[in-house]
Amino acid sequence: MEETIKNPKRHIGKYLKLMAKWMGKYGYFLIPIFIILLLESYLRTLVPLFGQHIIDVVLDGSDNPSELPIILANLLIADTVMKQLLLAAGLIVLTALIRSVFIFTRRYMTGFFSERTAYNLRNKLYKKLQDADYSFYSHAETGDLIQRCTTDVEMYKRFISEQVIEIGRLGFLVGFSIYQMSRMNINMTLISLIIAPVLFAIAIVYFRKVEKMFHVIEENEAKMTTHVQENVSGARVVKAFANEAYEVKKFDNLSRTFTDSDFELVKKMSIFWSVTDFLSFIQFFVIAIVGVIYASRTTISLGMYTAFLAYAGNIIWPMRQLGRIVGDFSKAIVSVSRLDKIISDPGEYQGEEDKVQPEIKGKVHFDHVSFKFDDGQNDQIVDIDFKVNPGETVAIIGKTGSGKSTLINLLVRLLDYQKGHIFIDDVEVKDIEKHHLRKNIGFILQEPFLFSRSVEENIKIADKSSSPERVERVARIAQVHEDIVNFEEGYRTLVGERGVTLSGGQKQRVAIARMLINPKPILVFDDSLSAVDTVTDIQIRRALKQEWKDSTVFIITHRITTAAEADKIIVIEDGKIIESGSHEELVLREGSYKRIWEIQSKIDFRLK
Repeated sequence: MEETIKNPKRHIGKYLKLMAKWMGKYGYFLIPIFIILLLESYLRTLVPLFGQHIIDVVLDGSDNPSELPIILANLLIADTVMKQLLLAAGLIVLTALIRSVFIFTRRYMTGFFSERTAYNLRNKLYKKLQDADYSFYSHAETGDLIQRCTTDVEMYKRFISEQVIEIGRLGFLVGFSIYQMSRMNINMTLISLIIAPVLFAIAIVYFRKVEKMFHVIEENEAKMTTHVQENVSGARVVKAFANEAYEVKKFDNLSRTFTDSDFELVKKMSIFWSVTDFLSFIQFFVIAIVGVIYASRTTISLGMYTAFLAYAGNIIWPMRQLGRIVGDFSKAIVSVSRLDKIISDPGEYQGEEDKVQPEIKGKVHFDHVSFKFDDGQNDQIVDIDFKVNPGETVAIIGKTGSGKSTLINLLVRLLDYQKGHIFIDDVEVKDIEKHHLRKNIGFILQEPFLFSRSVEENIKIADKSSSPERVERVARIAQVHEDIVNFEEGYRTLVGERGVTLSGGQKQRVAIARMLINPKPILVFDDSLSAVDTVTDIQIRRALKQEWKDSTVFIITHRITTAAEADKIIVIEDGKIIESGSHEELVLREGSYKRIWEIQSKIDFRLK
């Protein structure tokens, strides 16, 4: 999931287009927002002209012309100075009130636009995460994904709602200020703009320096967030091994790395702000001195001088704001690049619309199937070939890492094989629409995931309309009903995050009940009975055989007593089938199965 922006200049255009694209239909709100900004900025530039009119025309009484628009200047004509001042004050207040209405309207529209855009983006991200394939999550960190869906979305929202608007506001304000200044004196206007190119060049250099730093900071923060998330989820493991001190030290190192990278940015920012502040004060000082000289020589009037000082502030301080805009733009570019990594992922359901949805009864055929991971050197699964008829139970045994779970992942298309074919009822699984395929295969993992909800809600998750009687029925089959009724609130008991309040065996049995809530033609137990005792294991399998006798069942197990009752047993080693047959057939052969059977039989005998 980690990526870097190797050439910022090449990617800026791409990410700006993405920012605009993600706005969707709400991007059109920017049109009235910018129109309001235009009017708002123009009204602001009238205030210095009111000052010039009061000083040069009203108070001085000379022949100096008013720089106000003719319509406004005519409204200030009166027979006494007091009346003219009152009229000017009234117009200034009226202008401020109109600007206030514009500002309120603009901010209201901006808030609506940014919140709706962020809302749609979050939903789009979540849907993309739901559609992401198995390999995506294999290379992703939970903390990093959470940060992308929260902090990075917030950074994008903040940029489009604040900095994009600020760019427009400053652009209009500077443009109108230059226009008003040029109407009064072109030389003073040019002097007021001397520092602008320098500040702009410094801002560009600053952008190039900080963009990569923001990316490093984001990565360091993601690592720190991931560490916190893992430790909260694995609190019991940490405490069981008395590992608190080690985890605290590890977090301290991650926090230190994040702090150091953030401090490097702070140092760059302090240098930038110091330099730009110094240059801005020099520019303001130069304007003030030159203005005094021009005013003393009557090149400009006193009113024009005060107006120029006001307009100089309208130009210099917005140029200083470039630093903040550039900083937030750099953050936004990094955030957009990280969000795009999720959004641009095609997902596993692309092109599935044209796949078939056949009736599935449970006949399975692995036809010389081989599979290799993208980053692997050798095949993980090698020339696997076997058939299973509907209603049969197949046990798959083998050493850890021999490829048992990979085999089942190929069946449900969490992974796609490169060689051979897998058929379900004579239809190749690659031709079956994934949603349809998985709805017909009940899949229980060794480490089942339970949501932080009640026991009943966890069991009903696949069919929320299931009756309480149906929930109890599947719980009894899974041999977990007696445990549940002994909980404080029975089926309404909250299981805690990831089912932390339940034992390993209880979690596995609740997961079995959850899978059984809807009948499936194919059932898969991926070592999902490992945490229950042998007696309970036998009771569950016998109940399953009675209730779902027509379902094809795959059982991945290390327990020979579980495998012994299967119709067919497949022994896998290094991704290859080395033995297959019934229990009675295999114990008569000299092979791996017989050795395992003899070892586990002796252990069971000694335990008895």
